[in-house]
Amino acid sequence: MEKEWKQTLYTYVNQYNQHQIDYRSQHVQQVVTDPAYLMARAERSSRLSEWYAERGARPLRSETRAKLLRTIQDTPDQAVIDVQLYVQLFYEKGGVNHMEEIVQRERLTLIHDGDDWVIVSVEHLTPEKHPMAAGTNAPDATQDYTFQQPNSSPQPYLNTYILQGGGIGRKTVRYRREEAAAYADKWWNSYNPEFSKFDVDCTSYVSQCLFAGDAPINYTGKREAGWWYKGYVSGKEWWSYSWAVSNSLARYLTAGTWGLRGEIVERPEQLMLGDVIFYDWDGNGSFQHSTIVTAFDAGGQPLVNAHTVSSKHRYWDYKDSYAWNENTVYRFLHIPDYF
Repeated sequence: MEKEWKQTLYTYVNQYNQHQIDYRSQHVQQVVTDPAYLMARAERSSRLSEWYAERGARPLRSETRAKLLRTIQDTPDQAVIDVQLYVQLFYEKGGVNHMEEIVQRERLTLIHDGDDWVIVSVEHLTPEKHPMAAGTNAPDATQDYTFQQPNSSPQPYLNTYILQGGGIGRKTVRYRREEAAAYADKWWNSYNPEFSKFDVDCTSYVSQCLFAGDAPINYTGKREAGWWYKGYVSGKEWWSYSWAVSNSLARYLTAGTWGLRGEIVERPEQLMLGDVIFYDWDGNGSFQHSTIVTAFDAGGQPLVNAHTVSSKHRYWDYKDSYAWNENTVYRFLHIPDYF
């Protein structure tokens, strides 16, 4: 016999899908009674209506598919479930149709209320607002970051043909932007099994994309210095904070004078494929999220890929995110053509 609460789940997904396009829709059957969720959704809906108008874009349709990940509790009167929502959003701008994809995971708590089931709690399991991105020993996101040039010991671990002899006689190598973007598109909704999977994976994902574009590893053997990854060795985390923590990567890219580095630009339209955007949700100088540019819309604005909330060709400013607010500050970093 099908679980009685599943019909409420189907209704929730249909309403979720409709709400992506029609922000003023009023549902006859309101299946969510979580006040915090309803207030956050109302604020987001009002913002998105203005957001599309400012962009000169028009939403066309949304397709949302739900996958039940696990059932945590299932009694005659209450159910707690984890679901994955895979959203394909189609919109038009400048006569060109675009599609962005986002995967969101939520925990829903449902209770039996009279003859019906209602959702009393909606919890986002993959929040984009997170101070740290990996590792039980990761530093506070406000910690300063040190750029160190590799010396004769230890030697660089990967891409050794780029940095030879610990920095002596370095080759000049072109940044393969297309390869970085292609890697981002390949793994946007999955994980390369050769790398550790982090609960908050946005920066490790961006680092992998940069490396796929031939960015040179700066292996210092020190977690607080350089930019490097070796995985788990004897059960110990072996990667630099800059590989996996947004604030550390942002500081590393702007501190260097050669090798992998980033040049701050003022406007998003100055970015190119394979460039990086960092997000400071609170405006306090600490970056908490990282994305990589993988495409452009009809107006030349960058579209980005990201992990944690897996996203493909998403509009760069993230005003559709529950993490966004009026204090949000961006840092646009252009990766030079040559290392």
